[in-house]
Amino acid sequence: MIKNLALEQQVGQHHALGTSITLQIFGALDKSVINDSFTLIDHYEDLLTVNRDESEVMDVNHAAGKHPVQVSSGTYDLIKLAVEESRKNFGFNALIGPVVKLWAIGFKDAHVPTDDQIKERMKLIDPFSVDLNDVDQTVFLKKSGMELDLGGIAKGWIADRIKDYWMAYGVHAGIINLGGNILLVGDSPKRTSGQWSVGVQDPKEPRGNNIASVMVPQCSAVTSGTYERYLEVDGHKYHHLIDPRTGYPVETNLAGVTTFTKYSVEAEIECKRLFFAGKPVAGWHDNPDRIGAVFVYNDEHVEYDNFQK
Repeated sequence: MIKNLALEQQVGQHHALGTSITLQIFGALDKSVINDSFTLIDHYEDLLTVNRDESEVMDVNHAAGKHPVQVSSGTYDLIKLAVEESRKNFGFNALIGPVVKLWAIGFKDAHVPTDDQIKERMKLIDPFSVDLNDVDQTVFLKKSGMELDLGGIAKGWIADRIKDYWMAYGVHAGIINLGGNILLVGDSPKRTSGQWSVGVQDPKEPRGNNIASVMVPQCSAVTSGTYERYLEVDGHKYHHLIDPRTGYPVETNLAGVTTFTKYSVEAEIECKRLFFAGKPVAGWHDNPDRIGAVFVYNDEHVEYDNFQK
């Protein structure tokens, strides 16, 4: 009897990037690719983290206002992408750290800062105050106190690198789940259409409870939402997504948005773009790598952008 190897699978779990990671490969008979993928994830975390005192990104931060720092090619490429997207001023800003730390939402010292405190910190988040040298692969933060934080983009970039690694080893189908950042690889072996079923988080329920689901080809799914970390003062809720254009949590009727794009780093960027827009954006689908989006509003109504419902 010939077994259907497409449905054989290997699953591995790991903790890195501040979250629980699950890798699942269909058609695999040993775990070597999964184990090597975890090693690769740890390597990238060592380069990119700002949660330890030593990393390539922290070397850049420590040298803020002093001198440029040379970094490895991958780190430079990701920093350049993050800075270029930050300069477009749609809501994503990889330099937002000083303002986020001022609010400290999600931590025990969370508080509502004064306008003057916010204005002072806003001087440190200008993405045009970053010098990028493509020849030397150096990064220079011009002002002392500036901080680069790739947390809003790094998981997507790492997921894409893991997919590259899987492709090199001939993996035909699998799921890369970096703590809710999903990258679907190949065709789903569970459906003749090859499509995958992806659930969209219910913003008022614990993680894993879905309010909707969609069918998609291989792609990445990433969510931005207000519901996981917030500060409540005098009956007003301040969520953790700070608008770099104001220094305050973005005012929105949106509870969360999930974007579906070809590349995971793109899904990270685009879910911030759509979240800060607060609604579907005209012309967004002109890029064929953008498959669709699902908007969940505070009143729990759901809007499907480019999905048949």
